[in-house]
Amino acid sequence: MLEFLVVLILLIVASVALFAVPFLRINIVSSLVLRIFRKLLPQISQTEQEALDAGTVWWEGALFSGKPDWNQLLAYPKPELTPEEKAFLNGPVEQLCAMLDEWHITHERHDLPPHVWQFIRENRFFSLIIPKEYGGLGFSALAHSEVVMKISSRSNTAAVTVMVPNSLGPAELLLHYGTEEQKDHYLPRLANGSEIPCFALTGPDAGSDAGSIPDTGIVCRGVFDGQPDVLGIRINWEKRYITLGPVATLLGLAFRLYDPDGLLGNEKEIGITLALIPTSTLGIQIGRRHYPLNGVFQNGPNSGKDVFIPMDWVIGGQDKVGQGWRMLMNSLSVGRSISLPATSVGAAKLSAWSSGAYGRVRVQFKLPIGYFEGVEEALARIAGNTYMMDAARVMTAGAVDLGEKPSVISAIVKYHLTERSRQIINDAMDIHGGKGICLGPSNYLARTYQQTPVGITVEGANILTRNMIIFGQGAIRAHPFTLREIDAAWDQDKKRGLRAFDEALTGHIVFTFRNAFHSLIYGFSTRLVKDIPQNVTHETVNYYRQLTRFSAAFALLTDIAMLKLGGALKRRERLSARLGDILSMMYLCSATLKRFEDDGRPAADLPLLHWSVQDALYRTQQAFHEFLLNFPVSRITRGLLRFIIFPRGMRCLPPADSLSHEVARLILTPGEVRDRLTAGIYLPEQDNEPLALLKKALACTIDCEPIEARLRQAVKDKAITAHEHEQINQALAQGIITSKEAASLEQMKTLRRRVIMVDDFPADLRQTGNSHGEAPL
Repeated sequence: MLEFLVVLILLIVASVALFAVPFLRINIVSSLVLRIFRKLLPQISQTEQEALDAGTVWWEGALFSGKPDWNQLLAYPKPELTPEEKAFLNGPVEQLCAMLDEWHITHERHDLPPHVWQFIRENRFFSLIIPKEYGGLGFSALAHSEVVMKISSRSNTAAVTVMVPNSLGPAELLLHYGTEEQKDHYLPRLANGSEIPCFALTGPDAGSDAGSIPDTGIVCRGVFDGQPDVLGIRINWEKRYITLGPVATLLGLAFRLYDPDGLLGNEKEIGITLALIPTSTLGIQIGRRHYPLNGVFQNGPNSGKDVFIPMDWVIGGQDKVGQGWRMLMNSLSVGRSISLPATSVGAAKLSAWSSGAYGRVRVQFKLPIGYFEGVEEALARIAGNTYMMDAARVMTAGAVDLGEKPSVISAIVKYHLTERSRQIINDAMDIHGGKGICLGPSNYLARTYQQTPVGITVEGANILTRNMIIFGQGAIRAHPFTLREIDAAWDQDKKRGLRAFDEALTGHIVFTFRNAFHSLIYGFSTRLVKDIPQNVTHETVNYYRQLTRFSAAFALLTDIAMLKLGGALKRRERLSARLGDILSMMYLCSATLKRFEDDGRPAADLPLLHWSVQDALYRTQQAFHEFLLNFPVSRITRGLLRFIIFPRGMRCLPPADSLSHEVARLILTPGEVRDRLTAGIYLPEQDNEPLALLKKALACTIDCEPIEARLRQAVKDKAITAHEHEQINQALAQGIITSKEAASLEQMKTLRRRVIMVDDFPADLRQTGNSHGEAPL
């Protein structure tokens, strides 16, 4: 026994010495781990490395930390519009929306009318992001988002047309990477609309894998503009799905640059390069238009055969050759944070506003359809998801305005807001029933429903974004130690790399054990969480505790997954996707809680807050559960991890039916909550507009509900014996209702019928005819 104790004490002393004495730890433990780590590291291509290096780390880093600083999040200023930006939204944007008729645009013209194109140019809609010194509007990211959101609630065609020049395109690239000569020449022309830009990245063989661009440019000398022996590039390419391509005058182009004759130096394969080329340049072919799901925004292919351009057409000039992928990734971090989230929220708010109104106006079985529990379930999803989506949209735009280029967060909001928008529009279509599925000028949902997959597909297909990008980038960029360990492993100075690796590894070990401890004790009781924001209401404090608990568990599980799978984790896409879902849900909850605080904690909004956060926390829990079910470890290890993360079982529940009922009633009823939830969309006032008619019908329906209740009671008491259409006259004759009330009922029935009626067309759809005399087919 004594010998055993002596051996045990010696082992403990040796272990402590190994870790406590820097010389021993570095040269024995860290050196060994570093050799193993280098073998486990996957090979990272140049384009992958540039994607990892792109953008900045913001709140997602806190969520990876295991102990997010909620006071820091809530201390970020609430994003606000300037008076000038508000004036633009209430002026030119409102005017533009009034000019748009999506049925006329998509079904009859297949394009925006000429006067709309002219209005967009003259009012500088293409220059939201261009600084004022170049003639642009110089708006904030929030204003950019608000403009696109409002237009998208009226017309997807116009929204995409305005969105693209202000997202990933020539203006954004020129602002950050262009030469002064390029900026001075092109930015004023882009600002006033005399140049229409597009950017050509995607091709037949390079879609989601855009880094595998097959299009090539060869450095050479040639004749240009009558001048011989000009240093330039001869390019061949084939691109497709290029928005604004068919009408663009200025083409941004991505291609791989080669220098076989060494005209620029010793490098033969220079890499992905970006250039600006007028579409009138000899050799460019603008193809016929694509037709994406009845969307008629200008979109199509283009190609070039032996197109010679001078070297100063490269964005940034000769100094920027080969840097195109890094330029694109940094620019995408910003553009992807704004454009598609804005269009998604525009669709969500339109669906929430119209579904709430229609659910109150449309009656079946003598009851508004919105009062049925099945419809309430869909209405609650619409409202709760819209509340959370808008919160994420605003917070992310605010991060961009703070100077961030949030590459991981941009992927989160792109994926989750487009997916939630798809769920919302599906629910809205289900609620509208036949009203939603019949095309025509009175259908305000169908084109949005049809074109929803476009947003799912572009700027990184959603399947790829969820399964490979969100966690794949986040695990390296946002983790407090992983990137430091990788950088140290590839350091050419072996001694310096070993010291840096030792420092990162030591911190990483402490980090992992701390998160395991916190995950376990917080799992027993979230009341043990101390890192909660100051002065928050009792209604939300437990949400912060739950998120801190999940942050610790997420950080722990990330470390275990990377230790077990190493570089193979990026190939286990479904596991990576579930970890990405956890990170995403925590970010969406963070944005929702911040919105509630920024809005001044309106008590009336609490049902929306509760529904959206509870739903996201439940989804987070399910993602943990599904990851553990499929994690390739022994049953004992899986059981231990489950015990650490869920020591008391999975206790997060989805929103209760009673809460869904409360949320649904909020959007069925005009008032401050419904107005806040749908703020920023375009609501026409003209009597012939379907949404204006719906608004009028909703107000009349609510006014008449007490009168209808009196009529139903009279029928039940057999005081009224007439059939449906004669009941009003009999009730009036018997003094049950007044003549004013009878007139209101008649008006309500007329409005209700007009709202639920759909457009019809000639039996032979090839004939030209009118829908109720309103719109030719």
